[in-house]
Amino acid sequence: MDTLTKQQRSERMSRIRGKNTRPELAVRQALYALGYRYQLHRKDLPGKPDIVFPSRKKALFIHGCFWHAHQGCKVANMPKSRTEYWQAKFQRNVERDKLNKRALRRMGWSTLTVWECEIKHTDRLLRRVTGYLGTAGTKVKKERSS
Repeated sequence: MDTLTKQQRSERMSRIRGKNTRPELAVRQALYALGYRYQLHRKDLPGKPDIVFPSRKKALFIHGCFWHAHQGCKVANMPKSRTEYWQAKFQRNVERDKLNKRALRRMGWSTLTVWECEIKHTDRLLRRVTGYLGTAGTKVKKERSS
C-alpha cells in the first residue's frame, strides 16, 4: 500500500528527470576535467545516449539503478505495491536498453553503461571510463620557452 496520496505520488514522480541527472552531471564534469569533449543526448542515435563521442563512435549511457533494474544492486529494489506494474515497467526499460545498444552496434558504435551506484567510487569509475574511451585530447597547449 502506498503511503502517499495520488496527488503526492504524482508530484514526486513529476520531479524525476530524464536528462541532466546528478549522476550524469558528475560523469560529465569528471570527463571534461580530464580533457574529453563530447556531445549530449544525440537525438539521431538510438536511445539518445547521455554522452556521445562522435569521432570515436562511442556512447555512454548513465542509468539509474532503480529505473533500469540494475542486477544485484541495493538501490534497484522492487516496490512493495503494484508489483506487477513495476515488474512490467522495469522489463520494458531493460528490453528497450538492449534494443538501443544493439542498434548502435549495427551502426558501428560501441556503448558503455555507467550505473548510478558506480558514481560514488570515482577513481574506479574513471579508470573504467578512460579505459573504454582511450586517451583524451590535449587540454592545454604547452607554452613555448624563450
